[in-house]
Amino acid sequence: MAEPSTDGQGSGFNALGLDDRLAEPLAALGYEEPTPIQRATIPPLIEGRDLVGQAATGTGKTAAFALPLLHRLGMRGDDRPRPSSLILVPTRELAMQVAQAVHRYGKPLGVDVLPIYGGQAYGPQLRALGRGVDVVVATPGRVLDHIKRGTMPLDGLATVVLDEADEMLDMGFADDIEAILAATPEQRQTVLFSATMPPRIAGIAKRHLSNPVQITIAKEKLPAGAVPKVRQVAYVVPRSYKVAALGRVLDLENPASAIIFCRRRDEVDQLAETLNSRGYRSESLHGGMTQDQRDRVMKRFRAGQADLLIATDVAARGLDIEHLSHVVNYDPPTEAESYVHRIGRVGRAGREGVAITLAEPREHRLLQNFERATKRKIELAQVPTVADVRSRRLDLTRAAVREALLEGDLDRFRVVLESLTGEFDIMAVSLAALKLAHNALGNDSEDEQEIPTISPRGDRPPRDRHRRPTRERGPAGPARDRRPGRSGPASGRFGSGVARLFIGAGREAGVRPGDLVGAIANEAGISGRLIGAIEIADRFSFVEVPEDVADEVVAALRASTIKGRKVTVRPAE
Repeated sequence: MAEPSTDGQGSGFNALGLDDRLAEPLAALGYEEPTPIQRATIPPLIEGRDLVGQAATGTGKTAAFALPLLHRLGMRGDDRPRPSSLILVPTRELAMQVAQAVHRYGKPLGVDVLPIYGGQAYGPQLRALGRGVDVVVATPGRVLDHIKRGTMPLDGLATVVLDEADEMLDMGFADDIEAILAATPEQRQTVLFSATMPPRIAGIAKRHLSNPVQITIAKEKLPAGAVPKVRQVAYVVPRSYKVAALGRVLDLENPASAIIFCRRRDEVDQLAETLNSRGYRSESLHGGMTQDQRDRVMKRFRAGQADLLIATDVAARGLDIEHLSHVVNYDPPTEAESYVHRIGRVGRAGREGVAITLAEPREHRLLQNFERATKRKIELAQVPTVADVRSRRLDLTRAAVREALLEGDLDRFRVVLESLTGEFDIMAVSLAALKLAHNALGNDSEDEQEIPTISPRGDRPPRDRHRRPTRERGPAGPARDRRPGRSGPASGRFGSGVARLFIGAGREAGVRPGDLVGAIANEAGISGRLIGAIEIADRFSFVEVPEDVADEVVAALRASTIKGRKVTVRPAE
């Protein structure tokens, strides 16, 4: 959660009617004044009202629902039913993050919190639920599994929170959410938070909330003179030259602190290893890491022990990093909203920031989408040449030597200089010393290969000659996903071709469209809106994904499970 702003209104959290015991953790965390969303939502939630809140990420939504939820738990005393509250979130990373926040706020009340998400073993979850917990923070698919198993008690639920509701629907959890809400007690408090309010969200609110309070918080505008100063630059480069191009761009930009976004977990690790081998200080961050590993990475990054954080979108969600100078889209996002969210991490509070995108030739149309979304032109630059990089590295050597001259304390090297100038010209001795300094700084690059120049606004992307027409199936054929926005390739959402994947599980294994969308979105870090037509037969399924991420989806699904078991995943023949 972003630290609440001290806007001077009211007299802090005490004026909102919260349990006095919650003041201690808030003070320890440095929270003095509630944010606008907290100020608007906490009083009606304390009263037990249903609520629909619309606010952007980073406005303090977690505390906005967690604090009144904890207040109501405290008022019910130690004999309260367990669990009393259920918080639904779209991803495992957000489940861990929200659970940690609720645990911190609720310490003085002795509140037990349990995060539940796919990928965990069932044993620890079952034991914790058997002992009893106050608050469950869960992804929809896993909590629905517990409900079906009868291992998730629902009778005592007093509050259900849907956090990031639009994201959950985009990931294909609409049916799961409907099923979960239908299974919970009718006399409950229901809270829905969403960054956007499309008709599907409004429909859920109408069906499952009772006379809700409507709260909309516009994104906070910066004061005059403090508008974001983000320089947007794009380099169009073939895929095979991307690593080399990234190295050259980093050499020229010399970022103090940067996040580099990749699509896949394995690409995050590979890129971090490659950059570290070339002398950069980088750390990996992705959904395959434990929370302890993530915490250690962020501690090193914030302490300045690493300059580059290589991350996936999902893993980086919710991170608040001060003084970030650069954001690099090693893999451009396929949606303009994601691009805006990424680059919004720099250029805050009037500081200057740089957003860099490495786009493949067939992705050049994405840049036009990004320009429309940001209402600003993206500078189209040529990848630095070998000569550019050499010149920049010489500049760094010059700066390092100049700093040493200004620091002084050079007399102990005088005897070396005098002995060498007796044998060599003083200019030759100076040049040799500079060569040693240059090499010691890691500036002796072996990168002599020129990267091909690509016209940024080049020809239209090549059509996919192997794309098969979508055919409707009769009653005897596989079931097709008919949800709005999932009409398959004809919808025109894909900039490149569509790949059709075979998945060796179908109706007999209990597979539904939401299971496939959730698995792909969670494991491969791909938005549910990018998934096309889904066909489910008795023993297998087909799903369409953008061609440029098909390999990542196959690798991610092979490394995970669907409906609790490993399945065959491969490109459809």
